[in-house]
Amino acid sequence: MLAAMAPLLAGCNEPIAATAAAKPPEPEVGTFTVRPQSRALVRELPGRIAPTRVSEVRARVSGIVVERLFQQGTEVKAGDSLYRIDPKPFEVELQASEAAQDKAEAAFDLASQHARRIATLTSQRAAPEAENEKAIAAQRQAEAEVGSRNADVARARLNLDYATIRAPISGVVGAALVSEGALVVQNETTSLVTIQQLDPIYADFTQSVSEMHKLRRAFDNGDLDRISPDAAKVRLVLDDGTVYPIPGKLLFSEAKVDAYTGQVTLRGQFANPNRELLPGMYVRVLIEQGIDSDSIAVPQQAIQRDAGGGSEVFVVKEDGRVATQPVRTGAVQDGVWLVSEGLKDGDRVIVDGFQKFVPGDKVKAKAWIDADASVGSVSSMPATQAAR
Repeated sequence: MLAAMAPLLAGCNEPIAATAAAKPPEPEVGTFTVRPQSRALVRELPGRIAPTRVSEVRARVSGIVVERLFQQGTEVKAGDSLYRIDPKPFEVELQASEAAQDKAEAAFDLASQHARRIATLTSQRAAPEAENEKAIAAQRQAEAEVGSRNADVARARLNLDYATIRAPISGVVGAALVSEGALVVQNETTSLVTIQQLDPIYADFTQSVSEMHKLRRAFDNGDLDRISPDAAKVRLVLDDGTVYPIPGKLLFSEAKVDAYTGQVTLRGQFANPNRELLPGMYVRVLIEQGIDSDSIAVPQQAIQRDAGGGSEVFVVKEDGRVATQPVRTGAVQDGVWLVSEGLKDGDRVIVDGFQKFVPGDKVKAKAWIDADASVGSVSSMPATQAAR
């Protein structure tokens, strides 16, 4: 009986051996090895473009506009003529003032001659002292009248010059708000045209005061190194996502906090030779605020969310098994997450192949091909160029 069952018993071992032979291999996952790098801390802030200078041109004398001397939307230089008001009334006023000036000068000459004669007679005791005093007073009155008429002439010439309205600054002239034949009134609130200086141009942006305090504490604790004013760069990202090619410089941070938003206004200055930046444009401002000498960054897809909404990553331990590692993330910069806590030098973070394992499984770690292009290129740049 045993001899008859021997073939059957031998056949029972075949499925067990086949099962052992069919054991699946360890899944491959893409990993990124963490390496601390010196990296500039770049903050992206919302902003608006503003002109360097704005001039609302107004009439300084009243009259009828007889000519417009500029093309709308073109460049003008300081001193260029913009409008011409009818000059004839001011020319007549100047002629009358010059005639009154000539009359006053003639009266002064007569009073001076009379005063000299009376002074001679008084010295010879041929005229009383009272007459001499009257002659001197008349001469001074005539001299004062000459000064008054000179002021009238200067005023008339000034008004005649004001009849030609000139550009007070250089810049781009806007739409003409009055045309020929319009009556303009001296110092009226309505402007004739607006001129804006667009090169260089400003970018005004805001940052919350809490972020500024956090940044200041990081400097005080030594977590961040300060960027020298000469090395700091401010860059712009336009509304279509392109980076403005010319870097700017940070001018100032306003010394007050907006009571409604809790934010502080900062201003950067940019060259604008091609007039690509226009007032009112929405931009995003990239500003270097400090240097983290040992920052840790991981690709964006490496960061996962746990059930509580916290950040975590999957790391491959030395034994090849997957473990969950909670982390604290900072800002997203150049397509990578900055990690402030939870990772150290040499950790292997899983970036690809999440569907192949669960925590605790043993996996085969393979270097992530795109890691150098995404993270390494940023970390290898000089600190002052990381914003690019």
